[in-house]
Order: sequence, then C-alpha cells, then structure tokens
Amino acid sequence: MTEKKILCIEDEQEMIDLMRLILERKGFEFWGANGGEDGLDLIRHKKPDLILLDLMMPGVDGWEVYRQIKADDSSSDIPVIVVTAKAQNIDKVLGLHIARVNDYITKPFGPKELLDSIYRALNMEPT
Repeated sequence: MTEKKILCIEDEQEMIDLMRLILERKGFEFWGANGGEDGLDLIRHKKPDLILLDLMMPGVDGWEVYRQIKADDSSSDIPVIVVTAKAQNIDKVLGLHIARVNDYITKPFGPKELLDSIYRALNMEPT
C-alpha cells in the first residue's frame, strides 16, 4: 500500500506539530500549511489524498479554502475533514449537511478520534 498524503491547513503551529506527531507515527506522509493561502498552494503542488482544514484563520479562512478546493476540478474529489474550535451544533450542521465536508472534528480532540475520522474518509482499515 502506498503511503497516504495528508495536508493540514491550520494557523496554529502547535496544532500542526501535534497532528504531524500522530499521523507520521501511523505511516502517513504529512505536510502542514500555515494558513489558507499556503494551503491552497500546497494542494496544487502536492496533490494530497486528504485535507485537514481549520475554519478560523486570518486572511483566507477555512470556508473560502474549502470553496476553492471544491471549485477546482483537480482537487474537488479530495476528502476534507474540518478540525476546528467552532463547536456549536449549527456549525457542525453547516459543515456536514450544507457544505458536505467528510467529517467535522472539534478541538480539543483525541488521537483516536482524529485517526478514526481519517481512516473513514480514506476508506482504510485502522492500523
């Protein structure tokens, strides 16, 4: 099996580092993008298998990043998991049912919750 590539688009370096630690231990190839603009650039150049996307970022926010991912034929089929501190039920409904993200994880989260969501989105068996 080829190593799955995951891109995390997040404005907090500590969160990128935490996800890198969790995911690289499970054999994923991982990149972190500091903010929406860097994330969109990396999507074009790296072609990730999955995107972990924060919503609340300065400049280009997560919903705008998501809109651009889905509007581009080269990235529209990439699964997106929202990882955010926006924990209100309405935010989750908007994400899952209106925008149709693959999953919606609220911070703080546990490693198992993150990994389970990733395995589901990639149709993989947990390792």
